[in-house]
Amino acid sequence: MSPKGAQSDASIESVDVKLEVIVIPVSDVDRAKEFYVRLGWRLDQTPPGIVQLTPHGSGCSVQFGPGLTPAAPGSAMAYLVVSDVEAARNALVAAGVEVGGLFHVSPDGPVDGLDPERRSYVSRATFRDPDGNTWLMQEITTRLPGRIEGGLTSFGSASDLASALRRAAAAHGEHEERTGQRDENWPDWYATYMVSEQSGAKLPE
Repeated sequence: MSPKGAQSDASIESVDVKLEVIVIPVSDVDRAKEFYVRLGWRLDQTPPGIVQLTPHGSGCSVQFGPGLTPAAPGSAMAYLVVSDVEAARNALVAAGVEVGGLFHVSPDGPVDGLDPERRSYVSRATFRDPDGNTWLMQEITTRLPGRIEGGLTSFGSASDLASALRRAAAAHGEHEERTGQRDENWPDWYATYMVSEQSGAKLPE
């Protein structure tokens, strides 16, 4: 028998499930806290014994603290999505964080430097926290189809929105060059481009 008030026809596909927190294993809570605060991550209010920080523009946080996970310190690995991996790397280096060199993936393995075509998902850089937990920064500007629902387009921060506007402006400039005339309806073109970029739909030309 279904619990009182539950909908018997509900399916798992219709249940919204949002990733909220990732627990990372650390050996020294104070040292880890200082490191992640230095990254510019927001220190959240939590119950005693739990440290939670949230990257700028992220809907998911990280937690650490005594007894939260049996995993060995330094064994975690996770991805951080950025709209400009070169700018993100420069900001971390300026904050005193040791970051590996920029590289891009190829059929033959990692290659030093940014992807020459600056394709989405391809350019990356890694850094580690004091315990050795690995963070891989991946540059994503245009999502693969189906990754984000078109009606749920959003921007997590002003900097993400500004980066999207700059990409739309550059693409719109190319659009006007192709048509040979000024597009007075540029706000609609920008909006279509930015939504398509996030949802993986075909970009306007």
